Amino acid sequence: MRKGNKKTISILIVDDHEIAREGLRTILDRYDDIAVVGEAATMKDAIAESCRLKPDVVLMDVRLSGESGVDACRAIRECCPATRVLFLSSYEDDEAVLAAVFGGASGYLLKQINAEGLMLAIHAVAQGQSILDPAITQPALTRMQLQKEQALEPQRTTLSAQQQRVLALIAEGKTNKEIGSSLELSDKTVKNYVRFIFQKMKVTRRGQAAALFIRDSASVKRSVGYRKDE
Repeated sequence: MRKGNKKTISILIVDDHEIAREGLRTILDRYDDIAVVGEAATMKDAIAESCRLKPDVVLMDVRLSGESGVDACRAIRECCPATRVLFLSSYEDDEAVLAAVFGGASGYLLKQINAEGLMLAIHAVAQGQSILDPAITQPALTRMQLQKEQALEPQRTTLSAQQQRVLALIAEGKTNKEIGSSLELSDKTVKNYVRFIFQKMKVTRRGQAAALFIRDSASVKRSVGYRKDE
């Protein structure tokens, strides 16, 4: 147990398994500078409780009974920007890691972590730092590096200025509907743009496209052949 004059960190626990929530609460209740202010089991409740309680940190699983914790993360960050989201998951999939990072999460940990490691991560995230579990950092970085190298291939990068704008919004985690609203395009037009972009970049997921754009934006821009939209 930690004692002293440290600022209390408020935590919202989000997991679709009651036993997991109880276990986390039991661990966190050992610490005087941690206050569990609420729990949620679904994406909808996670968003609602975050907006209501405005906790310092949301400790959340990446998958919630078939729903996306990443989508919940985006919504939480929109309604309460000061709240940090720390994913605690059993999934080591680097796609999930990248999606979480691009969705606005401050960290991604595996559930194998011990109590002390979890506490250190919570404090780091609450202070504005970003945390990735060492077990998944290298695979994720390796994938990012591969995507970075692939982004420099000329045949991928013949995107128009409008397609580049769509890609930039994809990298921000925007949905097709949000992209359409921002660029005044129909849902069908956005869908066609996204499909074309994926084909040109030779990717199949939004997270992959976002990684290519974000990780080396300057290099991508230098290699892109811009043309005016017809």
